[in-house]
Amino acid sequence: MRIRRALGGHPDYFISTKAPAPIPVRHPALRAGLIQASLAAEVRSIVHVATAHVASVPVDLDAIVLNGDDGRFLLDVVPARKVRDIDDEDLKAEPRRSNVDLVWSHNRRFVPLGLRIRILQVLRDDGPMELVRLLESVRSDRDPTPSLMSLFCDDLLEIDLTSAPLGPLSLVRSRS
Repeated sequence: MRIRRALGGHPDYFISTKAPAPIPVRHPALRAGLIQASLAAEVRSIVHVATAHVASVPVDLDAIVLNGDDGRFLLDVVPARKVRDIDDEDLKAEPRRSNVDLVWSHNRRFVPLGLRIRILQVLRDDGPMELVRLLESVRSDRDPTPSLMSLFCDDLLEIDLTSAPLGPLSLVRSRS
């Protein structure tokens, strides 16, 4: 879901299961970075820090902090800045970009409780498995693929989005 303000120049807001509050987004590269961070298994939470107090004086930060298994990292997208660890080309690198776009297109999709439970139960009982095997194991009157993609966005499941295009042999595992 995207929230927009009517006046130009105001940010869109990014909403993710990993973010406790909507995050203002003023640049497409920042949105791409936030989406990839939301789908990254090693990122546990995403926090927007609007201001900080330095010597009792409020300072505008507009910073995004990624809390992960390896510590905290700053996601800083400034189009004019030259020094970057991840540049626009990295965000658009294949197969990551196509995989992220495919999975994120199902963000915030309703997943029926019964289907959610069946998917999580199969992975709990049998452990990580190939995507095709998981889809075959889940009984449903509808294609469970869109719901499965939504569970990746909800941080309940993880899948490798960087090494190969998503396919039947992609390994799916539960986050719990």
